[in-house]
Amino acid sequence: MQPPPRAFDPSSFRPQLAALTDWIVAYYEQLPHLPVLSRSRPGEIFNALPATAPELPDPFDEVLADLDQLILPGLTHWQSPNFFAYFPANASGPSMLADLLSAALGVQGMLWQTSPACTELETRMLDWLAEACALPAVFRAAGAGGGVLQDSASSATLCALIAARERATGGSSNELGYAGGLVAYTSSQAHSSLDKAVMLAGIGRANLRKIEVDENFALRPAALAAAMAADRAAGLRPFFVGATVGTTSSLACDPLGELGRLCQRAGVWLHVDAAMAGSAALLPEERGRFAGLELADSYCFNPHKWLLTNFDCCCFYVACRQDLVAALSVTPAYLNNDASASGGSFDYRDWQIPLGRRFRALKLWFVLRGFGLAGLRALLRHHLLLAARFAGWVAADPDFQLVAPVSLNLVCFRYRASDDFNRRLQACVNAEGRLFISHTALAGQHVLRLCVGQAATSDEHVAQAWSTLRQTAARLNQA
Repeated sequence: MQPPPRAFDPSSFRPQLAALTDWIVAYYEQLPHLPVLSRSRPGEIFNALPATAPELPDPFDEVLADLDQLILPGLTHWQSPNFFAYFPANASGPSMLADLLSAALGVQGMLWQTSPACTELETRMLDWLAEACALPAVFRAAGAGGGVLQDSASSATLCALIAARERATGGSSNELGYAGGLVAYTSSQAHSSLDKAVMLAGIGRANLRKIEVDENFALRPAALAAAMAADRAAGLRPFFVGATVGTTSSLACDPLGELGRLCQRAGVWLHVDAAMAGSAALLPEERGRFAGLELADSYCFNPHKWLLTNFDCCCFYVACRQDLVAALSVTPAYLNNDASASGGSFDYRDWQIPLGRRFRALKLWFVLRGFGLAGLRALLRHHLLLAARFAGWVAADPDFQLVAPVSLNLVCFRYRASDDFNRRLQACVNAEGRLFISHTALAGQHVLRLCVGQAATSDEHVAQAWSTLRQTAARLNQA
């Protein structure tokens, strides 16, 4: 019988780690020169891979060779300084090291008992960020609320919706399996994760109202109040409002103060999603857009978007953690332990959908210590300056136009022509490979989006993006 392999062999791990480190450094050195958008065709990578797994181990140098030949050409390079699409997902050296350490430790942090350091470091990191971002005191662990790390804002939204459902029904929907008559509300510009959340939580998409927005694409409180009144008159029960600070399409900010007061009067849960824009709360001069957050029942933002923390890492805060725990806690006999029974510790498995959880707090710890708050603020201000500079070029060019107010690091714009022309402009620019931009629909128009947020993006990269857009538009006009 063949002996089992050694899961960790220092004699092979050390040179393999060195070789992989060299590969990563070389990748980042060539990153600015790689085509940003992958040029692979559907099925091309799948068909190039062997149909079956190897029976015997492959040499590590062959694995690295296949990484170069098979995987690298199939990547869209999110860390490229020329990546301006969707939203940033910036990585950093300290965060990569922490991810490696998390993988090496192999901690399963479902209970305080299963690794106290995993739980308590997480609690402290959420408090660190709450203080750094001047979040309401109710979100700190010392009070009735607190924070927890989720994988993404989608999971945070789902948890908030379930907690709101159980609070509205007194826990009966978990017990009886029926939550009929409940209605949720959000902006027509809100993220699609709320659509998925009402599906998964048994509310149903027919019971999610998309409320109209104003000229700046922010939710209209008066329209929300009217919709809630109409639903009550029809015998339905409003229970949840999903507000946004920084919508995906245009980074529009809903008026939290008005919405919070409306929700408090109505006894409705207010959840605030600031997935990307939430990092801007590190800057004192940007905190005005968060006014009224103290009225929210829950709040989330993603350091894995704009705070140099590798995916996945979402900070989710609740004003009353008991609402969350009561909605999500299931305790089989094998999880009973004295620490949990004492009530003196957090078991974060009760604050999320899955049972298992990674040691994500290491990433925040390494990033916050590796860059300091001053370094992170400098990066954010740098990106804001670059986005404002690009917006100024657009505004000054008679052939282009801004389509939405410039918010933080996102510029929504279009060429003064048909939607078809703007689609072709976007497709041509992306096909050239020198940059990658995405699009959205605003006021019925095809709108181009340029989001500045990658760690290595400089003045030069933004200037080159603008030059490429203008030159490509000119060629299309001559064709």
